[in-house]
Amino acid sequence: MNDVYVVGVGMTPFGKHPDRSAADLAAEAILGALDDAGLRTVDIEAAWVGHVYQGMAMGQRGLGAAGISGLPITNVENACSSGSTAIYEAATALKAGAYDIVLALGVELLSTKFRGALAPDESDIEAQIGLTMPSVYAMRARRHMEQYGTTPRMLAAIASKNKFNASLNPLAQFKKPVTVDEVMAGRLIAEPLHLHECAPVSDGAAAVILVSGKKLSQLGSSRAIRLVASALRSGKLEVGLPDMTVEDLTWRTAEAAYQQAGLGPDDVQMAEVHDCFSIAEATRIEGLKLYPLGEYPARVERGEAGLGGRLPVNMSGGLLGKGHPLGATGVAQVIEIVKQLRGEAKDRQVPGAKVGLAHCRGGKARGVEGTACTVNILTI
Repeated sequence: MNDVYVVGVGMTPFGKHPDRSAADLAAEAILGALDDAGLRTVDIEAAWVGHVYQGMAMGQRGLGAAGISGLPITNVENACSSGSTAIYEAATALKAGAYDIVLALGVELLSTKFRGALAPDESDIEAQIGLTMPSVYAMRARRHMEQYGTTPRMLAAIASKNKFNASLNPLAQFKKPVTVDEVMAGRLIAEPLHLHECAPVSDGAAAVILVSGKKLSQLGSSRAIRLVASALRSGKLEVGLPDMTVEDLTWRTAEAAYQQAGLGPDDVQMAEVHDCFSIAEATRIEGLKLYPLGEYPARVERGEAGLGGRLPVNMSGGLLGKGHPLGATGVAQVIEIVKQLRGEAKDRQVPGAKVGLAHCRGGKARGVEGTACTVNILTI
């Protein structure tokens, strides 16, 4: 199989952009990635575009706004993992030798499409009786507290860490640090989760340009970052009463990625994970086996997951700080890892980082643990 490299990244500021179209956001991210790679629109051979709520032919509209048409374009919907699934599909095509230069894009304009808390599909019986994603994660938080002695203040420390990291990221939705006390004083959304512990409604787009190893040798780019693993899994059917603190889907996806990369959890030096809620960061980091089961919130409180800590997590600000435009999130995570490995993250730079992991998990479907999960591992 061919090696795969990221040679260009582009991203809009995340936030609320009700005066812009999704195609406009997509074009900005695409043109930024092309400029970063030193490539032209005609160099792109195929594209995969992740989105959730943007309607028919979003990819064609977004690429068209950037002046790109006529090539194979595939639209990808996989809940919050849509953008990272686009990367998975693009990388798979490069490994198979089908193309040499491809684009993976994620885009979402939620502020004009969506209000309130995300809920499972209306066909899900739990959704019919009022289940929303905040309530799902509130139950997970309560179970983690009961099982491991986690406290609300420890969970608030996760949100505070990510809001601080976001204040160092010029493309993040939130620019103001928030203390643990301020998190705790915030409005309760679903007890024990406060407002700052829940990802916001966001708009934005993010794009990466991927090339084969053969093409990289022709381009001669010195800033290329290798994508050593890209894994995708979906949840298994649930039987009985599962442990809500254990993410089997996250671990199965990570295990596949670690095997592809020939690496293990001990090799990872920084991670971007799907922190749609503060407790989600905990269960996912533990599911990736980057921190011991049940210990992550306490270790965040001690500073181990911050800049300068043992293993920094969500230096971009994560979903809680950077924002969460569903389809764009997984691509933005990979962009953060690329910037860190290039040494271009400025005030939030993790010194000496050579291996980074991006984890994106999304959605809930009746009868299965989770809809989709992706893990991408990148190295210098």
